[in-house]
Amino acid sequence: MRSIAARLASCSAASPIHGRRRLFAALFAVALPGLAAAPASAAEVNLYSYRQPFLIEPILAKFTEETGIEVNVVFAKKGMIDKIRAAGENNPADAVLTVDIGRLDGLVRAGLLEPVASPALEANIPSTLRHPDGLWFGLTTRARVVFAHRTRVGEDEIENTSDLADPKFKGRVCSRSGKHGYNIAYLAAIVARKGEAEAEKWLQGVKANLARKPQGNDRAQAKAIYEGVCDVALGNTYYMGKMATNEKKPEQQDWARAVRVRFLDQDGPGQHVNISGAGVIKGAKNRAEAVRLIEFLSGDVAQGMYASRNFEYPVKAGVATDPLIEALGEFQADTMPLGEIARHRKAASRIVDRVGFEEGP
Repeated sequence: MRSIAARLASCSAASPIHGRRRLFAALFAVALPGLAAAPASAAEVNLYSYRQPFLIEPILAKFTEETGIEVNVVFAKKGMIDKIRAAGENNPADAVLTVDIGRLDGLVRAGLLEPVASPALEANIPSTLRHPDGLWFGLTTRARVVFAHRTRVGEDEIENTSDLADPKFKGRVCSRSGKHGYNIAYLAAIVARKGEAEAEKWLQGVKANLARKPQGNDRAQAKAIYEGVCDVALGNTYYMGKMATNEKKPEQQDWARAVRVRFLDQDGPGQHVNISGAGVIKGAKNRAEAVRLIEFLSGDVAQGMYASRNFEYPVKAGVATDPLIEALGEFQADTMPLGEIARHRKAASRIVDRVGFEEGP
């Protein structure tokens, strides 16, 4: 087996940009107590990202172009908290970029983020979409709406979250796993407003209305609606843009055409939204650069790129939403702070278990 020193040396011998990225990845793979991270340049920042490369790499390239700060990024879908914990003081990462309030809250609960005070971030991001102590900052929003069949569901047949539990939708509802972070956040918002008992009653009603056992992702629910398996399902708005423009899998365009988006609770608390967001990792070696990166991601250029490349809603006022998503219509978003919703995620998860939602109808 090659030594740690040899492995790191082979990484650094590669091309300047990709070599640094591989070096960062190697450091993350082997960083353990007692292993010192390599000294960082004053003009670089190390980023751990859950966001997909196709989306974030052009934005990071623009940041480097404008600031001269190189971004070394490791892309991962799981295990981030464990890796940061294992690295301890030798952790080479400066910032984290992820999706869903649950993941951001998990980093907070693990004590891995440090507070940031930034006038730019406070100006660009509404207070409900950032941690009250500056531990994380929302960078985009996505509304978790109802996908409804265009002809089998009447224009006014579903207007509120409560309608999903109405017996009129018996056998007409599809859902991805109730344990998925997006659905846990949705249920946690109900717990926050109405308490556990009412949230459990609602989920029991939704379970009774299921057409099949929970499965698949949000696109799979649109497909099921298209195929006549069900008539309504919860889904994130950006999937409408992704399906409608999917040239590699044009069948998804049919799924999108079969679906109409319904924004919920417009006469009440407003439409539930979730976020993608970022935070600075405690003990960041390149803290100033990490803050500058997050500030850039909240600014006009990056916000516009998020909207056009991934069909998300910008958090900064005045930045245009992609026309495909804009065409879905205007809505009033729920203004409950996401940090408050995050406090009830464990209760929401317990409700999913008690109801036996994963078992299906």
